Amino acid sequence: MLRLRIKEVAEAKGLNRSQLQRKAGVTLALLNRYWKNSVGEIRLSELEKIARALDVRAIDLLIDE
Repeated sequence: MLRLRIKEVAEAKGLNRSQLQRKAGVTLALLNRYWKNSVGEIRLSELEKIARALDVRAIDLLIDE
């Protein structure tokens, strides 16, 4: 099962949810869902925005558990 690592990566880079939301240009509602891993589907375009804001690849935000 895949899990998002957005919270862990953001916190390691010193960013909170609000800072990342503004930097990535995504809605706070979407980021909250991704941050808490409460998603049924992931929009790749939105994941790419978040990854660019964190200066990582989108694949780096996913982990297989």
